[in-house]
Formats: sequence, structure tokens, C-alpha cells
Amino acid sequence: MDTPEFLKRKEEIAHHYLKILDLLGEDAAREGLIKTPERVAESMLFLTGGYGQDPGTILSSAVFIEDYKQMVIVKDIDFFSMCEHHLLPFFGKAHIAYIPNKMVVGLSKIPRVVDVFARRLQIQERMTTQIKNCIQETLNPLGVMIVIEAQHLCMQMRGVEKQNSITTTSDFTGVFNQAKTREEFISLIKT
Repeated sequence: MDTPEFLKRKEEIAHHYLKILDLLGEDAAREGLIKTPERVAESMLFLTGGYGQDPGTILSSAVFIEDYKQMVIVKDIDFFSMCEHHLLPFFGKAHIAYIPNKMVVGLSKIPRVVDVFARRLQIQERMTTQIKNCIQETLNPLGVMIVIEAQHLCMQMRGVEKQNSITTTSDFTGVFNQAKTREEFISLIKT
């Protein structure tokens, strides 16, 4: 249900998009555009909904004591985000591993954490580190590793216009500082 605060924000954002349409030379009163400012405002509020969520709280909500000390991998996590430089989408897959230190987390919580950070204005490099830090700080595992592969519409639709480029970022802590552990993770996400 839409709260009064949400409705007020949506109305204000829609008002600005109405002005943007005018500045672009469009007739915001024509049939196809009449509800566009409202639709775009709703879309932007959804796409940036991660600001109102605490990823650490999400992870903490499903932590279980378990004596398991092998790698746990959640791979091929689809995500969609917005480039903070051009407000254009970037999207792809995140692959995350951690090695528990007496605590495991409900597996669905890891993709939820990805969504929280993805649903903010972002750059891929920062998002990679934020996800890693959240998991490390909340679960205190023996190590965390994350690899994100993404396509950026700011590179595909404008600028260099390279439609098939993929950007890969990674970050890691703890036992993943050992090359052998990183190589095992990379090998497992490629199968």
C-alpha cells in the first residue's frame, strides 16, 4: 500500500519529469505521454527502493549456527541497477561465495542483499564492494568472494556504443586471499 510519504515523493518526481518532457520539446499533453511522468516516477522509486532497506538486517534475519566450513556459493544472481553517471540501466549476474565461521545464512538472503545494493544509484565497482562488506561484517565468515558480470547501457546505447561489452568486477576477503581458494571459486561458478 502506498504511504502518504511515497505518494508525495511520487507526485514531486512526476512533476519534474513533466518539466523534462517539455524541455525535450515534447507535448506532455499528447495521448501517449499523459501518464508518462507518473509511470516514470513509480519506476524510479522502485528502481531506487534499496535506499529504504538495511541489507545487514536482511542477512541477520536468517542466521543459523552450523559447523560447516566449506565454500557456500550462490551464483547467477540476476540483478538490475542504475548507473549513477547517466541514469541508465546496467544489469547482469552476481556470483557470491562465503566460507562460514559457525554461522550460515538462509540462501535466499544473499540475492536479497544484492537487490538492496542494486536498487540504488550505483557504479558496479562500489556495488561489488558493498555486497562483500555487508556479508563479511554481518556473518563474520572465514572469507567472502564476489564476482559481478554486467552490461552497461551507458556504454551500449551512447558513448562508445559497444553492444557486446561485459564488465567484470571482483572483491574478496579472508581465505579468498589465497589463490587456490579463489581459483576453486572461479572454477565452480564456470560450471
